Amino acid sequence: MNRIIQVSLVLITLLIGLSQTRAAEAHRQKMGKILFLGNSITKHGPSAKVDWTGNWGMAASTEAKDYVHLVLRSISETTGKQPEAMVVNIAAFERELASYDVLEKQKAAFAFKPDVVILAIGENVPALKTETAKAELKAGLLKLLRALQVENKPTILVRSCFWPDRTKDEVLKQACEEVGGVFVDISNLGKDESNYARSERTFKNSGVANHPGDEGMQAIATALVETMKNINLLQPAKQ
Repeated sequence: MNRIIQVSLVLITLLIGLSQTRAAEAHRQKMGKILFLGNSITKHGPSAKVDWTGNWGMAASTEAKDYVHLVLRSISETTGKQPEAMVVNIAAFERELASYDVLEKQKAAFAFKPDVVILAIGENVPALKTETAKAELKAGLLKLLRALQVENKPTILVRSCFWPDRTKDEVLKQACEEVGGVFVDISNLGKDESNYARSERTFKNSGVANHPGDEGMQAIATALVETMKNINLLQPAKQ
């Protein structure tokens, strides 16, 4: 009898291990396409007006050091595969919530059919001083996120604001949870002066200087990557 129990326990352990392996493999397979939706922190083209010459996340010193490319590098190093990425600046969505036709203007993002979506917005949304303003932001977020879920049900990560704003972050979190996404709280990063670009080098434009520098970008990327690992989305490749 004891022998039967021992064999049964071994079989159960093997089945659990197989199930976990298959689940991890399924997650890895779902890392093929990643869509980054954000504002200038995610990507900003050259602008003489603010003395910015980059075409990546403001205000990283190089493209390789913005959070988008740091996340992609971590995924590649962990899984052994370079995911296909689409990076879109949707600052207009933040500023024009009431009138922005997300279904029309973001057709390319929806057609991309991402496996993972990282939404990193909020900084350009006007202060939410009324319940109406909160409801408007939440409605816009839900419309965007639900439209992304129509085709292939991607894993959605929503990042809180780099410049801490409890009210905005609460709305971002609510919308994220309603669509089954994972909220990534980075609100503490903006409280640390060393995470700002102005702490690393001098800028002519104060707005650019107020963006995350290389250290801040690394901190954002680390928060996102650690979240991916915690939810078993990011797993090492088989040896």
